[in-house]
Amino acid sequence: QVQLVESGGGLVQPGGSLRLSCAASGSIFSIYAMGWYRQAPGKQRELVAAITNGGGTNYLDSVKGRFTISRDNAKKMVYLQMNSLKPEDTAVYYCHIASTGYWGQGTQVTVSS
Repeated sequence: QVQLVESGGGLVQPGGSLRLSCAASGSIFSIYAMGWYRQAPGKQRELVAAITNGGGTNYLDSVKGRFTISRDNAKKMVYLQMNSLKPEDTAVYYCHIASTGYWGQGTQVTVSS
């Protein structure tokens, strides 16, 4: 059984920082790439950042230089460090195991003054 549980969301002022965490259970974690997605109200879900099992990364253009994705295979954790947050980063953020149907339940990030 594979489960993904996100945490770390919340309300933050513009320019602030948050660190999202995704805890995975199951034996497939270290094999696959992992991704953080987000979905704002009325918009499609989009890929924010991804990391391969070897540590290669890619980012949505609008978050490059502000967000950093990382993973700890031994702990089965994936992180998303978000700095210089903007109101347009407000969304529900989801953790996903690439090429599978496994998603977390999401964590709300709200950037507002």
